[in-house]
Amino acid sequence: MYSRELERLLTANKVLDGDSVEITIDGNSYKGILLPRSSGVPDDTLTLKLSNGYNVGLKFRPGLKLTKIGNATKLSQIPVLEIAPNPSLPSIAIISTGGTIGTHVDYKTGGVFMSRTAQEMLSTVPELLEIVNIKSLTTPFQTASEDFSVENWQALAKETAEQLNDPEIRGVIITHGTDVLHYTSSALSFMLQNLSKPVALVGAQRSPDRGSFDGNMNMVCAAHFVSKSDIAQVCVVMHGSSSDDYCYAHRGTKVRKMHTTRRDAFRSVNEKPLAKIFPDGKIEIVNGNYPKRRATEIVTNAKENLSYGETKMPSIKTVIPNTFADVAFEEKIAMLKIYPNANPELLDFLTDKGYKGVILEATALGHVPTGESGKNSGFFDPKMSWIPPVKRAVEKGIFVGVASQALYGRTSATVYRNLRLLSDAGAIHLEDMLPETAYTKLGWVLAHSKTLAETGKLMLSNLRGEINQRLTDEEFLQ
Repeated sequence: MYSRELERLLTANKVLDGDSVEITIDGNSYKGILLPRSSGVPDDTLTLKLSNGYNVGLKFRPGLKLTKIGNATKLSQIPVLEIAPNPSLPSIAIISTGGTIGTHVDYKTGGVFMSRTAQEMLSTVPELLEIVNIKSLTTPFQTASEDFSVENWQALAKETAEQLNDPEIRGVIITHGTDVLHYTSSALSFMLQNLSKPVALVGAQRSPDRGSFDGNMNMVCAAHFVSKSDIAQVCVVMHGSSSDDYCYAHRGTKVRKMHTTRRDAFRSVNEKPLAKIFPDGKIEIVNGNYPKRRATEIVTNAKENLSYGETKMPSIKTVIPNTFADVAFEEKIAMLKIYPNANPELLDFLTDKGYKGVILEATALGHVPTGESGKNSGFFDPKMSWIPPVKRAVEKGIFVGVASQALYGRTSATVYRNLRLLSDAGAIHLEDMLPETAYTKLGWVLAHSKTLAETGKLMLSNLRGEINQRLTDEEFLQ
């Protein structure tokens, strides 16, 4: 309910929620759609949605003038994009999975929720029909990314593979929530082995009801990327700056969400983005180290082409899975963050629970508490050393990998004595691999390796560009 003054004003002018109105106050005029009063909004305030997509709240004061200029709009109605085949344009597939890019605002609560079908989601970017021929539009599931599981990755890999098997499809766009977008891009990079076509994961930091909605430009850039680019890799395509000027294509194994709300939240870590994509279709290659689009024989045996010690993108046959067995993933893995006073009983717990692998998100070069520097201080409890639990885990056949929570730079097993102790206990420092990438890679590797030694070799092999052998100043904070 509104305040008594506003109720009288609305009734006198026969104004309802959804009506187009003009409000004049203090010499200023505002035109827009009257939104329902949301929870948390004061009862003496009217909320208008302006033509630019932004909302404005106007507090009642004597002299406020309200004029109805149009009948009610169905605020809950979402437009649908009618997709007509256009074979004169390059054909692509779009897979919709949910996330902010497919949300709609609930004007009664003021919050957004996932309600858009794939066609409704595309209504926010009708210009796609002038760029590409959308040959396939599917929704295998609709899930917020924070609720993703291994099963989501497997289903998504299978659906993506089916679309890539179509010789007319130039590439695939996957719409996805941004929270764990970088986990999915990494998982798909390993599940879809050595792609011969580009796959772009796209999301939005702002919902479609907002004037700052970024999903439309991200989709346009992704459409140009998968239809024109020669980059045969899983990539994240999102805003490259806070303005609507260009997007970056980030390698799926070297990208991370680095801000909660900025539209340019995604950043390549320890390497440059692969390409800069402009809304007009211009593509500038920034980093030339990538496998190129090519015609390859598609095979389905995911084990026959595993190789060790690659320093560049391996030029082997494309492996496109067609069953869930081909996208196998070991679920009994975990990632533990190292922090001051971190208790190694956490690792013992996972060991006793039969876990197959653990990634330690260690500090700096790959440090964990060992007590080496505190033996003579009297402050360190020997039971807090991680060395015995790591050694115990490895002796039981558990892979223990070490990545750095510093993100930039690489880990080392030799610079400090305690790093050597950790290495001697059997932990493997994973070069400059991102912790999230190490986690998804480990799940995939464990499902395709038979021994701990084989797992270790694969984890240190650069299979999808996840390891950069040479870091320069140009790769820092790009």
